[in-house]
Amino acid sequence: MRGSFGSNVTVQICRRVLERNHLTGADLDLFVSHQANRRIIAAAAERLGLPDEKVVINLELYGNTTAATIPLALHDAMRQKRVKKGDLVLLTSVGAGFTVGAVLLRWSL
Repeated sequence: MRGSFGSNVTVQICRRVLERNHLTGADLDLFVSHQANRRIIAAAAERLGLPDEKVVINLELYGNTTAATIPLALHDAMRQKRVKKGDLVLLTSVGAGFTVGAVLLRWSL
């Protein structure tokens, strides 16, 4: 498998969540990853088949704010009107201690 540990496990967990719901990256409206490393986010998005307009990257604005990266990225997406009611959103994070997680949600605001 090509890529770093971070991008590999991000793709694995995202694919697992999508497959459980009989979906692919093409079904997503927005992808929001933990904002630790632009390269990991971009590599994962590419391997999931996501175009740039479906990927939130705001790392340059805030840096790695640890647990706040996903909420900040969602806030920016809302402010920029990149997410709307009914959108399918995939959130994912990988961190120290080999932790990884993802959640698929239908945006309701």
